[in-house]
Amino acid sequence: MDILDHLRMTCMHYPAIDNHAHPLLSAPNRASVPFEGLVSEASDTALDDAVQTLACFRATIDLALLYGIKGQDNVTWDEIKRAREKIDYEELCRMCFEPAKIHCLLLDDGLGGVQEMCEGYQWHDRLTAVPNKRIVRVEIVAQDILTNIFTEYRNMTPSKRVSRFADELRKNILQSAETPDVVGFKSIVCYRTGMNVSTSCTDAELDNALDAVYHRYLSNPAVPIRLADKVVNDFVVRTTLDVAGTYKKTVQFHTGLGDSDITLSLSSPSHLQHVIKAYPDTKIVLLHSSYPYTRDAGYLTAVYKNVYLDFGEIFPFLSADGQKSVIRQVLELAPTNKIMWSTDGHWWPESFYLGSVQARQTLYDVLAQYVSDKHLTGSQSITIAQNALFHNANRIYNLGLQEPYFDASE
Repeated sequence: MDILDHLRMTCMHYPAIDNHAHPLLSAPNRASVPFEGLVSEASDTALDDAVQTLACFRATIDLALLYGIKGQDNVTWDEIKRAREKIDYEELCRMCFEPAKIHCLLLDDGLGGVQEMCEGYQWHDRLTAVPNKRIVRVEIVAQDILTNIFTEYRNMTPSKRVSRFADELRKNILQSAETPDVVGFKSIVCYRTGMNVSTSCTDAELDNALDAVYHRYLSNPAVPIRLADKVVNDFVVRTTLDVAGTYKKTVQFHTGLGDSDITLSLSSPSHLQHVIKAYPDTKIVLLHSSYPYTRDAGYLTAVYKNVYLDFGEIFPFLSADGQKSVIRQVLELAPTNKIMWSTDGHWWPESFYLGSVQARQTLYDVLAQYVSDKHLTGSQSITIAQNALFHNANRIYNLGLQEPYFDASE
């Protein structure tokens, strides 16, 4: 077999570990979220413009092929939406997952709306070769703990609230770390207060911050607590990093690409540098290619042993050229044994399909060009692809999965 044919077969069909994803909508809720979110992080009226992006135009072509729509050159986004509505949901899930070749999912089931609208993480086992695993979103854990404390112990002094919160948070994170199905944690501090996480705080600062959260809760107990207080959020991150380091669990951080809740200037992983130094025994995964700060992430991955880079979510949110540019930036500096793929799939099965087939095609295009330019040997490129799709995540998350069967000649 020609080496580029071997590389193509590897990139397009090698079983993969999706190291960051979210649960699918349940069948009754399959239309509960605007489908335009498949191709954009925009929301509200800004989402209307998503259908005019190159990402959406490409997704329209890809999905027309998936659904078997004739006249694919002229198909519209509205036709795509009508076509999917006619497909049985279980069949739609199978249609999307079979070509995606996803061996195992690592599912963050703390995304807002998941409990109300989505299938449980174990339901997804029917779509993968092996049972899937959980990633625990720590801000949701912290919010639930504070809600219980504020509800049950209204007469607590601020200092006692702090002590109770710290104890309950550590206990909960410890329990998760000891749960076999939990292979890591995730922080969305990027959304809440930014990546410039502090490495310490005083007791008085934490007292005052939690007291502010408490009084907001008292003003309207019907409104769910949403942690967006820097001192508290940073404390949650530090507690998680400490426990995760002891238990050899990985901590994922949302970085870069996200919706309008993010302060873009604080979403670069470069702001996390001092925290990376402070917790050298904790494995840290920078999610979503850190786009548009991919080079920042590549630098951190190259110079710190405990930092790894996920190249996800850019599929299908970026144009084809944009995707290739990001993968090239990932490979500029990051060690190839420290990069991992994900879909950031959520809500719709098509997000897993597009997140897989576009990533696989992009990975092939970039590696094949390096081989053609004699910057890589064929065997090196194949090893990079296999590691990025499967072996790196298997090692970094301590999954212990057997190497999947794969025959490039089939």
